[in-house]
Amino acid sequence: MSRCDFPRARPAYTIESTIEGRSMRKATGFLGFLAAVLFVAGGACSAQQPLKVVGFMTDFDVKDDAVGICKAVMDGVAPGVRILDITHQSEPYNIAMGARFLAGSAPYFPKDAVFVVVIDPGVGSARKAIIAKSRVGQFFVLPDNGLITLLDQQPADKIVAAREITNPKWMIGNKLSSTFHGRDIFSPTGAHLARGDDWTTAGPALDPAKLVRLNIPAPTLDTTGIHTTVLGLDGPFGNVILNVPAALFAKLGYTLGDTVPAIIDGHDYSFPFVKTFSDVPVASPLFYIDSRGRLALSVNQRSFAEQYHVAPGMKVNIPAKK
Repeated sequence: MSRCDFPRARPAYTIESTIEGRSMRKATGFLGFLAAVLFVAGGACSAQQPLKVVGFMTDFDVKDDAVGICKAVMDGVAPGVRILDITHQSEPYNIAMGARFLAGSAPYFPKDAVFVVVIDPGVGSARKAIIAKSRVGQFFVLPDNGLITLLDQQPADKIVAAREITNPKWMIGNKLSSTFHGRDIFSPTGAHLARGDDWTTAGPALDPAKLVRLNIPAPTLDTTGIHTTVLGLDGPFGNVILNVPAALFAKLGYTLGDTVPAIIDGHDYSFPFVKTFSDVPVASPLFYIDSRGRLALSVNQRSFAEQYHVAPGMKVNIPAKK
């Protein structure tokens, strides 16, 4: 039975006669009372907030029970909560990769979604466990270690408020593990948010500007072109993702079919800008806009990263079209 299902009431009286109207009055009175009770109960139920969707991402992998335990904790706090797995195979300890996956996923979730993200090499240390809220209204439950960095580079996802999680009532209990805050802090907190609990009771407010950010510089555009970095690799294919939104790249003036010059880690290259991999011969390089709206580099059916020895963090400059 769902939270809003009520059993059907059977009439307490069978009206077969109306001797002096007394039986009818009894039945009518009872049914009126029952209707009022159901009306009040139904109104209370309709006022109950629906559960919010939870996006769940970790570097736990799925070889042991950690992911299942976290989901069980969330369902225990918010029974029936819908949990969508983003990935549990983000590279261990790689906060930058987690930040990229989080920023790439958030726009596809509801505007009131809750994200529980546990890539936490500093678990048990002095790093804070936090809730961050974006301009669009999404909540991010995660360690304060830089996972929010790329959200701030997307206007709708910019973090506008934050709180530290200190209230034991938002945790699994007072006896917290020093190594499994995914279970003890982040999962229950995410579930409290999913069921609509007041997030201001989770702990004290934090200044969003003082939250930890990674050194992933936002791309810049000037008269010489775009200056950016390699954001990550699209594994297992070896495509190279640049921190350049499609709209920013368009300002350089290139169109499909153009050859685009680029300086990658100090080396000069030129690659065709095409729509998809098969627009060039097998083993040939290309520029393209990836599925998340960023400029990327690939080699058709090969690894660009391996062939050109490219790694995350390398500097990339792309001049404007002449």
